[in-house]
Amino acid sequence: MDGLVIKPVENKKMLKQFIRVPWSIYDNDPAWVPPLIIERIQFLSPGNPYFAHARFHSWVACRDGRPVGRISAQIDQLHLDRYEDNTGFFGMIEAEDNADTFRQLMETAEAWLRERGMRRIRGPFNLSTNHECGLLVEGFDTPPMFMMGHARPYFGENIEQQGYVKAKDLLAYIGPVDFNYPPAMDAVIQKYRNRIRVRFFDFSRLQDELAILKDVFEDAWSDNWGFLPFTEEELNHMGRDFKQVVPGEFVAIAELDGQPAAIILVMPNINEAIRDLNGRLLPLGWLKLIWRLKVALPKTVRVALMGVRKQLHKRRIGAAVALTLIRRVHAEALKRGCTQVEMSWILEDNVGMRNMIESIGGRVYKRYRIYEKNLKHSPSGHTDSGEKD
Repeated sequence: MDGLVIKPVENKKMLKQFIRVPWSIYDNDPAWVPPLIIERIQFLSPGNPYFAHARFHSWVACRDGRPVGRISAQIDQLHLDRYEDNTGFFGMIEAEDNADTFRQLMETAEAWLRERGMRRIRGPFNLSTNHECGLLVEGFDTPPMFMMGHARPYFGENIEQQGYVKAKDLLAYIGPVDFNYPPAMDAVIQKYRNRIRVRFFDFSRLQDELAILKDVFEDAWSDNWGFLPFTEEELNHMGRDFKQVVPGEFVAIAELDGQPAAIILVMPNINEAIRDLNGRLLPLGWLKLIWRLKVALPKTVRVALMGVRKQLHKRRIGAAVALTLIRRVHAEALKRGCTQVEMSWILEDNVGMRNMIESIGGRVYKRYRIYEKNLKHSPSGHTDSGEKD
């Protein structure tokens, strides 16, 4: 379409323009939460340890000089080493409701990946499975929790028109914090109570505690779809960030017979605290943020990470470990006056976890979709139809 140009992000000025694109896309959307601009700059800077193992490029779509869309493309060497599937990724997708804008953005990302040997594109990932994942396809009427994405309803339709198909759905559950445990769950907890001990994360021993977190997480999640381990640098970076905003009582380790067996990370919903700051901490936004996080306290929280060692999966004692862990952190959330908890994301085919969440009153209120498309070369040099393998 005349007047539309896709520009690569090649300097700090373009990066800021890239970061600001959502402000025009969600201008009149009451559910959108403007991210903190300084946090987005840091996230996309070379200091993010993700970039130590990944190649990344991004573009802004401009119509008559006005930004109307954006996209990124990533090649993660950790993913290629683990899965050997020549899959690259797209992310950070935001655009006006215009099929041509989506087409040109997607084709730009596809071409960049194809030129670097990728044969499949999957996304959106902002930037990997350890960050924001998936495109919101259900649940547009409520604000997203921290580190969960938002979108316009037309995004999915426009992406699908470019030959993309569903690879996997990720679910976000919501429920009241003051839920009651069914008698059967209480019975399981009581049966193994003498063998299970829950302790809170000790931030004064950050490196040792992070090592335990990493060990349990990688064992618990290693068979999950799309799993990627954290590098040491990523884990340390995450630990330093969480130390500033996550209470020690919201990170817990369950020990079975004295050995770490499960972990849980509950995050205050920072989006609740920044929603009216319009992305800026100056001049007084930082004071509001500190007050809301340290004094007023967010009333909503998100279970962002939970894992039980693989050997305990599908066993009653594994359920007891998980439930004991949840109950301990649950009590702390109640003490802090929290009213709602999101559990996300949950793989759509993780029946065991879904059943447990639903038994304590959780309900699916948002659905995020991962799309994929083949990038195989045809004799003419063009891509194929995009059908799944």
